[in-house]
Amino acid sequence: MLVVTGGTKGIGKAIIKIFAKNGHDIATCSRKTKELVELKEEIEGEFNVKVYVQSADLSVTEDVNSFIGFIKRIGSPVKVLVNNAGVFIPGSIHNEEEGSLRKMIETNLYSAYDITRGLINGMIEQKQGHIFNICSIASITAYANGGSYAISKHAMYGFSKCLREEMKEYGVKVTAVLPGATFTASWEGAGLPEDRFSKAEDIAEMIHTAYKISPNSNVEDIIIRPQLGDI
Repeated sequence: MLVVTGGTKGIGKAIIKIFAKNGHDIATCSRKTKELVELKEEIEGEFNVKVYVQSADLSVTEDVNSFIGFIKRIGSPVKVLVNNAGVFIPGSIHNEEEGSLRKMIETNLYSAYDITRGLINGMIEQKQGHIFNICSIASITAYANGGSYAISKHAMYGFSKCLREEMKEYGVKVTAVLPGATFTASWEGAGLPEDRFSKAEDIAEMIHTAYKISPNSNVEDIIIRPQLGDI
C-alpha cells in the first residue's frame, strides 16, 4: 500500500494516480473531506484499486496520531510512504507574520517526523519499504521572501539524510525530493504561463521510477526544476 499525506491535489494527487495505475492501493489524508471523497471516487473509478481516506490537519498532533491509527487499522503493509503535506506562507524572517515558522515547522516537518515514526517499524520488520520526503529546492537554496518556509524545508532535508543513514541496515530506502517551481495550487494567481513551471506529473514519474529500481540501489535525492530555471 502507498501512503501519501496531502493527496487531493498537486504533487500528491499526481503520485497517487501513477501508483494506482500500477496497481497499488492508496491511503491518504487532507483537511477537506469533500475533496477526499471526490478523490476516492475518481481513483477507484479509473483504476482497480482501493483508496482509503481520512480528513486530518497535520499541523495538529491529535490529527497526526489519528491518521497513523487509521493506517494501522487498514491492516495492509505500507510499501511506500510519501511525506507530501506542507504549507507555504511567504515572508521574510525579520517581518513575516507572527507564528509563521511554528506553523510551517509543525506542518512541513513535525508531521513527516511523527508519521514516519508511527509507520516505519512495519517497514523495518518487513526489511523493505521506501520513504519519499517532499522537500523543496528551498531545502538547499535560500531566496528572498522564503523566510521560514526555507528553514522548514532545510530541516526536512536534514531529516531525510539522517533517516537514510539509519535505515540502510534494514533495507528501507529514503529519498529526498527537491522540486523547483511546480504548477500547483501554491502558484495560483501568479500570472505566469503554465509552461514556465515543472509538471506535478513529472515529479510523480521520477518518484515511481526511483521506487521501481532494484534493491541494490537507492536514489538518494531527486532535484527537478523548470527547464528555464526557478521563478
